[in-house]
Amino acid sequence: MVLGLSACGGSDDGGGEESNPTLTLGVIFPPTSMSPADSSWANESPYMQAVYDTLVHIAPDGELQPWLATEWSYDDSRTVLTMKLRTDVTFTDGTPFTADVAAQNVLRFRDGTSVNASFLANVSDATAVDDETLQITLSQPDPALVLYLGQNAGLQASPEGFGAADEKTNPIGSGPYVLDTEETVVGSTYVYDKNPDYWAPDSQHYDELVINVLDSLTTQVNAIQGEQVDGVPLADPSANEQVEASGFEVTSHELDWEGLLLFDRQGQVNPALADVRVRQAIAHSIDRAAILQAAYGGAGTVTGQIFGEGSPAYDASLDEAYPYDPEQATELLAEAGYADGFTLQMPLIQVGSTTVFDLLAQYLGDVGITVDYVPTPLADAIPDVTGAKYAASWFRLQQDPTPWQTANFSISEAATWNVFHVQDATVDQLLATMQTADEAAADEAAQQLNQYVVEQAWFVPFYRLEAFFATSPATDVELQDDNAYPYLENITPAA
Repeated sequence: MVLGLSACGGSDDGGGEESNPTLTLGVIFPPTSMSPADSSWANESPYMQAVYDTLVHIAPDGELQPWLATEWSYDDSRTVLTMKLRTDVTFTDGTPFTADVAAQNVLRFRDGTSVNASFLANVSDATAVDDETLQITLSQPDPALVLYLGQNAGLQASPEGFGAADEKTNPIGSGPYVLDTEETVVGSTYVYDKNPDYWAPDSQHYDELVINVLDSLTTQVNAIQGEQVDGVPLADPSANEQVEASGFEVTSHELDWEGLLLFDRQGQVNPALADVRVRQAIAHSIDRAAILQAAYGGAGTVTGQIFGEGSPAYDASLDEAYPYDPEQATELLAEAGYADGFTLQMPLIQVGSTTVFDLLAQYLGDVGITVDYVPTPLADAIPDVTGAKYAASWFRLQQDPTPWQTANFSISEAATWNVFHVQDATVDQLLATMQTADEAAADEAAQQLNQYVVEQAWFVPFYRLEAFFATSPATDVELQDDNAYPYLENITPAA
């Protein structure tokens, strides 16, 4: 691995703020692709933010701010979004950034292979009115569209790289850094050099960026103790005291929910899951508090819903849904015709400790459900799970700040994590209200949606987890309210 050590002393490079030699970060996943059209976000966002700009900027508190797009507005129908763009931005290959380029990137993401391509499912067209005016036309209103354009759906790449043989490994953007393909070891270490012509130099805090794949708590702690990393998200809190004893600061916020996603609600792969009583039995069979304590030392909040506390859809009473009751679970299975149980195949995602998986198999086994685990490398987890390979899976997903984002991510027919793309008339009706109604009516529909998916046991959330990020004494960080990894510009030399 190429490992850089950060330095406390800076050097003035003549542009932007004082610069520091190297920032070395640890990331759990290697990048799915370096092409925006095929990219992932969340834990993979640093790779993309290093090279690319987004149309919109998202502040740590979730506020939407101008970036490549300086202003935007909708028409009265809220189906035509018009964005005014910067005219002083150039890609690192010399190609100017224009509205036509932006339109191409939007449509390529919509039609690409990204797990988040559904974010732009309502985009029917994107066109350039002139060089600095982008117009995006929707088939129906999308309350989260502008926010998505601040994530991977809004990444902007040079059109000269579209379709190139090395498009997925040699990114060409207008961002603060340029990938050094000679020093990079794909799947392991990614090395970036500072873009000397970056249009927003105050966002460049280092001369070099190194991102190492550290896919287990053991490799993360080793890198920390060896002073080989400046910032890294910790896989779990079990080593927090050890990390702090090494002089690192550990910050946290409650971001993700963890639990089971019961995808196959029509019984295409496993007929048992088509019966709501089976799904409810699974929910009753699991001792969430015991798993939280055993796996994460209690660092979280037991829940029965995928909407977070800050969401208008949140209902505190649903945190108590499906209390641990193996007897009730057994009765529900018998009523559904599975008194003798059944076998449920799921991936065992290799992300470190298997405590959660071991306990999950034990609890389901206690009520007659035999878990058949398929060992799955971390790098294969997202494509395997979102590719409808399994009827159900453990996973950890973000809690978005708005109900529409959560629905568009996990619930709607086109949602990334509705992997069998199951359609439901009740869901469709509630989503239509959330899209078009006033705020009060939309919030009421969101609460009804939450209640419905809990009653139908589409998901079996265990708890909302605290996410932990460790930084060296030479490094400061501001966590991002709506993302698993801090945004790159908010990782800075210590004051």
